[in-house]
Amino acid sequence: MLRVGLTGGIGSGKSTVASRLATLGAVVVDADRVAREVVEPGTDGLAELVGAFGPEIITDGALDRARLAAIAFADEPSRQRLNAITHPRIRDRTAELIAQAPADAVLVHDVPLLVEGGMGALYHLVVVVDAPVERRVERLLGRGVAEADARARIAAQATDEARRAAADVWLDNSGERAAVEAQVDALWADRLEPFRDSIRRRAHIPRGAPVIVDYDPTWPAQAARVLARLRLAVGDRAVRVDHIGSTSVPGLAAKDVLDFQITVDALDDRLDEPLAAAGFPRDPAFNLDSPHPPGGPETPKRTHVSADPVRWANVHVRVEGSPFARYSLLFPAWLRADDVARAEYEAVKRGLAGHFDNAPEYAVAKEGWFDRAIPRAEGWARASGWTPSTMG
Repeated sequence: MLRVGLTGGIGSGKSTVASRLATLGAVVVDADRVAREVVEPGTDGLAELVGAFGPEIITDGALDRARLAAIAFADEPSRQRLNAITHPRIRDRTAELIAQAPADAVLVHDVPLLVEGGMGALYHLVVVVDAPVERRVERLLGRGVAEADARARIAAQATDEARRAAADVWLDNSGERAAVEAQVDALWADRLEPFRDSIRRRAHIPRGAPVIVDYDPTWPAQAARVLARLRLAVGDRAVRVDHIGSTSVPGLAAKDVLDFQITVDALDDRLDEPLAAAGFPRDPAFNLDSPHPPGGPETPKRTHVSADPVRWANVHVRVEGSPFARYSLLFPAWLRADDVARAEYEAVKRGLAGHFDNAPEYAVAKEGWFDRAIPRAEGWARASGWTPSTMG
């Protein structure tokens, strides 16, 4: 199942996107709808609210949300009492709806406060729907909301910066409905369906020849989202999880592929299924690290590759204390600190990339430079006092 978190500020048009995704075949679970459902007339949720806050929260047999809010948000104990009644029911009903979805569904969880709740790591992708503030105000006015109230609601929600940091996909809904629906159609065809199918097949899409691009200043934010998903997937089965490789070095040109290292106390099958379910199936073709310097034994590892057809990522699982587990942390730290080494490595990468049809051959071609660079990197580590533990 591909899990997609859908969010956006009030008036952004998130419901339009959810509706289009449902038309295309997604299973949509609407958090607001669930929240209303668990306190409908006749439910034990509504009965417990009446017991906690009094019969005055009922109008014509149904919950009067405005009256409930006036009472429940008057102080912190009342708010906590409200949450204690509603949140478990919302959680359980959401779990029921997700369990009812087909195993190979594209499941879209429509969550207004996804960013505010820090929920991004729960999903394979987070889709944010956006529109300029004035356009959102205009839409709210059309629903009968007073302008002052509309602006206050918008201001109380997550900032654009926070939403951009959480977004794997950013949909511009500043125009007409047809424009955003076209974006959704392209997202479905180019990313969501292929991603879902790759997860189901436990495979990834071939990447072709390596291409070096200039440093992308959004790589750190992209890596942070993937890191959060990896850490959630592996839990305490890993010693540490790090963003490694060229994309972790500010200013360094690289392939547009994020690399991560999961350090474990022993190689086994424990992480295979959690990582595959998180969108990182194992690639058994890459199970050894080359020796440095040459001539020594190869070191076992495991490699997982993102099933996302757009955000390519490699996940290397290595044993704590193994040579490459150390090198993979040392080299980015050294390159971040040494301008000459960074420029040299970039020149090597650019010089080699155009001569190979696939990334593995390109990686092998760089081994000679690594052999020569290891003593320099180790010398820098001794002089600076760097150790893997200094990275946090």
